[in-house]
Amino acid sequence: MKIAYISYDKQVNYTAGLTQDEEAVLLNFLIEKGLDIEKVIWNDPGIDWSVYPVAILKSPWDYHEKLDDFNAWLDRLEGLGVSLMNPYHIIRWNSDKHYLQEVADAGFQVIRSSFLEKGEKKTLPHYFEELGNNKLIIKPCVSAGAKDTMILTPENAQEIENTLLSATRYDALIIQPFMDEVLDGEISFIFLGGVFSHSVVKVPRSGEFRVQHFFGGTIQPYTPAENVLKSAASFVDRFAKDCLYARVDGILVDGEFQLMELELIEPYLFLDSHPEGYHNYYQALQKQIAVSF
Repeated sequence: MKIAYISYDKQVNYTAGLTQDEEAVLLNFLIEKGLDIEKVIWNDPGIDWSVYPVAILKSPWDYHEKLDDFNAWLDRLEGLGVSLMNPYHIIRWNSDKHYLQEVADAGFQVIRSSFLEKGEKKTLPHYFEELGNNKLIIKPCVSAGAKDTMILTPENAQEIENTLLSATRYDALIIQPFMDEVLDGEISFIFLGGVFSHSVVKVPRSGEFRVQHFFGGTIQPYTPAENVLKSAASFVDRFAKDCLYARVDGILVDGEFQLMELELIEPYLFLDSHPEGYHNYYQALQKQIAVSF
């Protein structure tokens, strides 16, 4: 059975700052396990997708810059009957950060969010009052890797307001209070086949708020308290059913886990941070294929 291992036509080096290229190492690991799997670019017009009964979205890291094309491509694969290892409806749902409101409305602990919708003309001081904080994070609802993420304060709001409001002609924006706890580290929980595999804590470098490794953040294995792991797992149980992989990102606020993002499309999984990380992925994949076929 041929498996498509889906990547992108690289323009940005998102692996900068890492000791290992997870995409390449995992592909080789799965090949060595005997799987008929090959790397393909999601928007390569020369690919015959009908030859792949199974597809894994490993690193289509530019999907958010070409969302219409990406959604059309998903429709095409689904129409061909390709079994996507994270379900199509979950991929579509997770591609727009409005999903966080749905998670919060379901009663889960999520960093408070507000939205500046496409074409809306609210001014930024409105959100300082609404969110009860004079330091906010604002970013597009369709984005990845902290792209176009900014800090807003009363001091810089006027300076960048015109730019931000003009951006809403094309994209909705999500606005959240800046959480000081992120400076102590953002925790990522990795679940494979719905089962917890491992977790890491990502700490931003001095003077930076973005935790991503390509912004200089550091990554260390993390052993969660039982109540924190239980909280992270609850998001997977409710919102990531039948997913091969899920990454739950959040912070501890007064000892309680609060969600920042559910990463269900193309998350880096930090598989090298756990001795059995790659093996856990392989086992989860084997089980998922067996269930699908």
